[in-house]
Amino acid sequence: MSETNHPINEVLQTTMNKIREMVDANTVVGQPIVTQDGVTLIPVSKLSFGFATGGSDFGKTQNAPKNFGGGAGAGVNVMPIAFLIVKDGSVRLLPVAPPPGDTVSRVVDLVPEMFEKVTGYIDKKTAGEAGDQPL
Repeated sequence: MSETNHPINEVLQTTMNKIREMVDANTVVGQPIVTQDGVTLIPVSKLSFGFATGGSDFGKTQNAPKNFGGGAGAGVNVMPIAFLIVKDGSVRLLPVAPPPGDTVSRVVDLVPEMFEKVTGYIDKKTAGEAGDQPL
């Protein structure tokens, strides 16, 4: 029996086809949800999957084509992690996960928010100084 028409190939093909059915781009970045007031929510998920397959030939016998045993299994884990919120031309990320436990992770998570606040402060300060100067 050649490798191309071995029964394990059919088991592998079936497993991969089932995983393709479960996992697509819409699983990671979901379909947008538009609310009545014009806010668009886009769910974002973390996706992990794994599969295993195996088989055996029971030895060389006179009835060799029937001496195959095989199996396959797959698992998929989809965990929501955030929502993208689009409103009035601005986009915000709203995490769903609980806050991180260690200090370093908290600092890393706060960097984008602090950057926005500092940038806003500098912009206001610059606008105020520009308004004070005579033309």
